[in-house]
Amino acid sequence: MSTPLKVVAVNGSAHQPSRTLVLIQALLAELEQRLVLDTRIVDLSEIARPLGAALTRQELPADIEAQVAAIESADLLIAAAPVYRGSFPGHFKHLFDLVGMDALADKPVLLAATGGSDRHALVLEHQLRPLFSFLQALTLPIGVYASTADFDGYQVGSGALADRIKLAADRAAPLFGASARQLRRVA
Repeated sequence: MSTPLKVVAVNGSAHQPSRTLVLIQALLAELEQRLVLDTRIVDLSEIARPLGAALTRQELPADIEAQVAAIESADLLIAAAPVYRGSFPGHFKHLFDLVGMDALADKPVLLAATGGSDRHALVLEHQLRPLFSFLQALTLPIGVYASTADFDGYQVGSGALADRIKLAADRAAPLFGASARQLRRVA
């Protein structure tokens, strides 16, 4: 029996519906094809207002404190944010400002982002990767960026995006051998 991998995905979008959430769900679905997962989504659209009112961790409401603790205790973190004015939203950064300084040290993090056009694709490298490097996390080499054109409404609509999601899952899964699904061999 495989031990479930505790995966916490942070949806950095404060809006519903959210293409960022769609991207997270697609990543989780691909990972579930390869690994036994215990998943949780921390959704900023549900916690942004009370989160923003807390200046310190001690001021967080108990339910949001539990979500921050889940981020800290994850085996794998998926950090996904929409691009807003060239970077991730302030509430997304504020959430990670409240995470313990060493809590993400050596934690694998799969980076993902959504934006209005391909011009924002470097947000993964120039905004998200430095943030998680500062937090001493191990950012996975393959991140996933999706523009509005990659979606059909609120579904993955691009073969190229689906391939990138699959590649990210293919590259992430071997890091968690103890949680790998047993693949049936077909003769």
